[in-house]
Amino acid sequence: MVKKISILVGFSILLLIAIFFIFQKSIGLTIFDRAVNERVGVNNLSNLPDGLHLGLCGTGSPLPDVGRAGPCNIVIAGKQSFVIDIGEGGARNLNLMGITPANVDAVLLTHFHSDHIDGLGPMMLFHWTGGAASPLPVYGPSGVQSIVDGFNAAYKIDNGYRIAHHGAKIVSPLAAGAIAKPFAMTSESQVILKRSGLTITAFKVKHDPIEPALGYRFDYKGRSIVISGDTAKSPSLERAAKGADILVHDALQPNLVKKMTKALDDRGLTNTAQITRDILDYHASPEEAAQSAQIAGVRQLILSHLVPPIPSRYFYPAFLGDAKEHFNGPIIVGEDGMFFTLPANSDSVKHDILM
Repeated sequence: MVKKISILVGFSILLLIAIFFIFQKSIGLTIFDRAVNERVGVNNLSNLPDGLHLGLCGTGSPLPDVGRAGPCNIVIAGKQSFVIDIGEGGARNLNLMGITPANVDAVLLTHFHSDHIDGLGPMMLFHWTGGAASPLPVYGPSGVQSIVDGFNAAYKIDNGYRIAHHGAKIVSPLAAGAIAKPFAMTSESQVILKRSGLTITAFKVKHDPIEPALGYRFDYKGRSIVISGDTAKSPSLERAAKGADILVHDALQPNLVKKMTKALDDRGLTNTAQITRDILDYHASPEEAAQSAQIAGVRQLILSHLVPPIPSRYFYPAFLGDAKEHFNGPIIVGEDGMFFTLPANSDSVKHDILM
């Protein structure tokens, strides 16, 4: 009897597999139709409650990581939205999160390391072809004009192709590319934008030899989010993040990076090995980020710009090390697609995944 049941079960499985392949085309079309209806053109910003919102559109670093785009965050305040840094894959992730780049008010750059700017080209393209009425504003310290000019030059020929193909009514020549919005840092911390209840403050951080390297604080209707940019443990960040609801801090785990360095040395890759030694002095460890969060009195710490790449959640405890001993609040290891909602004039923080 058991043998007959086993044969019947085996035959049923084979039959299902055969049906799946025989009708693969029609099944594929049905699944694709459903995905199109659920995802294409979706605007996840349309029904957000009033308040501050944070999306992680890139939590990786220059080191290759199949699961994480380069550094990218988006902060939404009411009807305004700002992307902070735009690493490779960041604009792709915004689309996958149901956030249309054409609706982004501006990009804010913390500094000009390549991994923080190399997604600017696709961001400009999606902003323009999505129907934006004017070029993408890009804010940053001295040097941002050169960055924007370079990307505009690189995309000039492609822009011409698209205008010729789609027509000026669909892709307006006046809206292509980006426009630089440089500002000078005359003090450790200063307001760079104040509009519709939102205040954006830029502040200096420690990322030598980069000068200035910045972080940004967003305050809106009693809620606050701070993005560190790249920094070693920095007293200026601790001052700027005082009492914030969320601090997004870059994090490098020295114990794990040192293991990578040894492997690179063992394989004779001395150049790359030296680079992995050098990066130890200008990124905070998870423990140091936790110490800064505690000193600043923030409510929640999110670690991003993760070095080295973390292959799965199983390795998060090894990455965090002793960080939880240094901070009384929750610590989250950032993942692409995470989304946090901070309703106006409240204490709640809601957590979602948009990818």
